Amino acid sequence: MSQVTTADITKLRKLTGAGMMDCKNALTESEGNIEKAIEIIRKKGQAVAMKRSDRETSEGVVVIKVSNDSRQAAMIALACETDFVAKTEGFIQLANTIGEIAIASKPANLDALKQIKVNNLTIADLILDKVAATGEKTDVVYYELISAEQIFSYIHQGSKIGVIVGFNKMISELQVGKDIAMQIAAMNPVAIDKSDVPQQVVEKEIEIGKEQARAEGKPDAMLEKIAMGKLNKFYNESTLLNQEFVKDNKSTVRQYLQSKDKELTVTIFKRCSLVM
Repeated sequence: MSQVTTADITKLRKLTGAGMMDCKNALTESEGNIEKAIEIIRKKGQAVAMKRSDRETSEGVVVIKVSNDSRQAAMIALACETDFVAKTEGFIQLANTIGEIAIASKPANLDALKQIKVNNLTIADLILDKVAATGEKTDVVYYELISAEQIFSYIHQGSKIGVIVGFNKMISELQVGKDIAMQIAAMNPVAIDKSDVPQQVVEKEIEIGKEQARAEGKPDAMLEKIAMGKLNKFYNESTLLNQEFVKDNKSTVRQYLQSKDKELTVTIFKRCSLVM
């Protein structure tokens, strides 16, 4: 039987992130074969993942990576079960690695991201290694890539909320972009403007408005008018450009942007939250 050395254990730990005893046991079982030991640890991760598949992953970190020219940005969320694991150096390092791969490779969707290889291991493999190391359910639960003339980003609440927002032109006053990213983080708009709200959402809001008015005893002839009034209130509260600007509630976000540049507007935004 091959002798397991401290150097081998250290090497395997660096490759997988697994604990010292897990590495020692895997090397003992594989008779010192590093590749077989990695496979043993990965299978352990798969077993743990299956056992914990019904667990909640309400903790984790949101990571944003913006291209050097500020015209593309990738946002990912790596989730786990506990805040303790989410704060570990290895977990944060993995999240940042995945973010860097996302902005460099620009995969089409989350499934494609997980299949990208890093040193002969897919991101899905790296996640399984982390599951084996921590004993917690871990997964990339969010990925978005956006493009615009200029992009700003914002991370809030201990890396639990992230925002990427794109504009139709370059902004000379950088604080403007930061303000809008913070607005999105705080107010969670459903769309950029009224015309961007999905039709099914509009119809749902109208129906809710009618039901509320009916419950208040309003006559049937008034229900449509009352519901449209409530819909306009919804637009003002839930669409970005029509919201009150959080730093100055005397103006809307649209008015704030136009006060800086008449042509300036938001073309896209994404918001990710791990906060329950």
